[in-house]
Amino acid sequence: MSGGSRTPTAGEPGPRVALHLLGGFQLLHDGTPVVVPRGLQRVIALIGLRPAATRSHLAGLLWPDTPEERALSSLRTALWRLRQDPCCPLRTDGDTVRLGPTVRLDVEELVAAATQVREGVVPRGATGAGRHDLLPGWYDDWVLLERERLRQLRLHMLEELAGSHLTAGRHGEALEAALEAMAAEPLRETPHRLVVRIHLAEGNAFEAVHSFYVYRDLLLRELRLEPSPAMTALLDDTLAPIRRASRPERPPSPRRTPRPAPPSMPTGTP
Repeated sequence: MSGGSRTPTAGEPGPRVALHLLGGFQLLHDGTPVVVPRGLQRVIALIGLRPAATRSHLAGLLWPDTPEERALSSLRTALWRLRQDPCCPLRTDGDTVRLGPTVRLDVEELVAAATQVREGVVPRGATGAGRHDLLPGWYDDWVLLERERLRQLRLHMLEELAGSHLTAGRHGEALEAALEAMAAEPLRETPHRLVVRIHLAEGNAFEAVHSFYVYRDLLLRELRLEPSPAMTALLDDTLAPIRRASRPERPPSPRRTPRPAPPSMPTGTP
C-alpha cells in the first residue's frame, strides 16, 4: 500500500479514511487514493463486509481451497503487510479484525439509508444511495452473496420510498424513486406497478396505460409472461370503456318466418 498520507503527530486529528466498495474498490486518505495490491484489497474488503468474523472464518472465505492452518498463515502474512503501512485502515480486536473507527464505508451508508426508510424517515440522497454494484468484476462466493443482498436491499428501499412519497402526495419524488428501481431491475414488476399507480394518482390515464403496455411488451419479449393480475387490476376501471368500445357487436339473429302449411289432400274422388 502506498499513498500521500503521513502518520499524524500527537494532538493532530487522524486522517479521514473512506473505503468505497460500491462501483469498485477504492481506499482514500484525506481524499487521496491509496494504491492497494489486489490480494490485500480482498482482505480489506472482506473485513469491511464481515466486521464480526473471526480470523478462522475470514481465512476460510479468502482461501476456501486451502487447509485451515495454511489459510490462517496467509491471513497473518496479509495483516502484517497491511500494518506496515501508515495508511492501514484495520484494527485488531482479540480474535477479530475490523475497520478502524474513523473509516467511512459506503456500504454502511446504504444500509443506514435503507433502515431509515423502513422506519418512515426519508434521508437526504436516499434515491442515489447504492446506485452501483458491489465490487463489479469480483466473483468470490462471499462477494456474489453480499452483492445480491445489497441489490435487493436497495430495490426494496426505493420501492418503500416511492410508496411513502405516493401516500404523502409527493408524486414527483415518488416517480423518481420508482424509476430508479426500474432502472436497477427492468423486469421486476413492483416498480412498474408503482409507476402506473403514480400516474393514476396524478390523473394521467394515458401515461398509466402507456407504462403498463411498455412493461407488458417487455415481459412478453424477454420472458414470454404476462403481468400479474394485481398489476392488470390497477387499470380495470381505466380500460373498461376501451374494452367495451372495442368489443365487436354481434349481428342480430335473422327472424325466422313461419313455413306455410302443406296443402290438405282431397278426401274424395271427383
